[in-house]
Amino acid sequence: MDCHWLWVNHSRSSITHGAPFRHFGQKKIYLIGFTVFAVGGFLAAISLNIELLIGAKILQGVGSAMTQGTSMAMVISAFGDKDRGRALGLTMSVVGVGAVVGPAIGGFLVDYLGWEAVLYTTAGLGIVSLIAAMVILDSNRSGGGDGTDDHFDWLGATFSATTLISLLLAMTLGSRYGWDSLSVITGFGIFLASAGFFIWWELYVEAPMLNLRLFSRSLFATGILASWLSFLGTQPVRFLIPFYLQFVLGFSPSMIGWIIVPSAFCMVVAGPISGRLSDKYGWRIFNVGGMLVATIGLLILVNIDTKDSILIVLTGMIVQTIGSGTFWPSNNSSILSVVSPASYGVIASFTNLVRNSGNVVGIAVSTAIVTGTMGSLGHPPTLSAINEASDGPILNAFTIGLQNTFYVCIGFTLIAALASLIGTSKKNESW
Repeated sequence: MDCHWLWVNHSRSSITHGAPFRHFGQKKIYLIGFTVFAVGGFLAAISLNIELLIGAKILQGVGSAMTQGTSMAMVISAFGDKDRGRALGLTMSVVGVGAVVGPAIGGFLVDYLGWEAVLYTTAGLGIVSLIAAMVILDSNRSGGGDGTDDHFDWLGATFSATTLISLLLAMTLGSRYGWDSLSVITGFGIFLASAGFFIWWELYVEAPMLNLRLFSRSLFATGILASWLSFLGTQPVRFLIPFYLQFVLGFSPSMIGWIIVPSAFCMVVAGPISGRLSDKYGWRIFNVGGMLVATIGLLILVNIDTKDSILIVLTGMIVQTIGSGTFWPSNNSSILSVVSPASYGVIASFTNLVRNSGNVVGIAVSTAIVTGTMGSLGHPPTLSAINEASDGPILNAFTIGLQNTFYVCIGFTLIAALASLIGTSKKNESW
């Protein structure tokens, strides 16, 4: 549950740092983000209890959110509209490099130096990135700010955060107290009310945090929906497979890091290729095809069991990641094609919010399915019941829960493919 709250606080920060770009400048936001990230990592490393650790990781998430949306906007601006897909593909490649190196190094550090070493390392990387950004980035080319008096939509930001938090809280408590409990019903009620008010306010206010009228454009609306569903359908793999590898198949954290490397490497390769080719041939084949390939990867993963399934895991994750890596650059390019360059900062931050909220809800949904399956088979409905001392029956129940989760994820990715097919029809491809 603590992991969920780290994700949602990161998500809440993503879009709120897009609006100040025009006033403060992208480079300033970028540098502040790395500073906050490094400080949060250091505070997390020296935390004395779980409450301080969560607070420090939330601070680190704020810094990360400030850099992510800013970096995408800067890269897109540097390349121009004709090479937008190429720019996004290269960005995805860098993300893939992090996904390759991170698990391997992180697993080694946890095994031999302890988890504190991971946190100190992230703080150090934040400092290195800060220095590099100060030296390399040109304020004029990276968006120095035009001094305009941008009014930030604090009320909209508050209700967007309330919407995400109440949804996550309701989904988290559902598997613990029952979906008909007062706390869960109240959570969903607050979610619906805050979402409704957010939509009304953003349509009413003169300077909205997000221009919701963009959703009247089919390409934008279906692109956002497909993006959210893609993360909803693939995040459970990244979240749950490490549990399966460690506690069911018995691999060490360092070995799990190396098992994840091949699939992450596929993102390094697929992202730039998809981005470059989508600039030339259009988005449809990469948006739709990417999600269909990801679906095939999930179909492979539903065949895991409590025995030696490492080949199934490797194959399924590789295929799923190739599909996702093909989809994301092309889909983001299609989304950005319908907005003006002046709005890149806010929309880039919004796409990060879509990604992070999809990840948050994906974790919550997958946790609810797995723990619900475990509970229905007579075991404690909590992931904490899965550990090195777990016996065969509970591990079998956990594995069945994984299979059920992947079946649901297949539904999400298929709907994402359908949304992409509708959105990228010839009459909607604006370029």
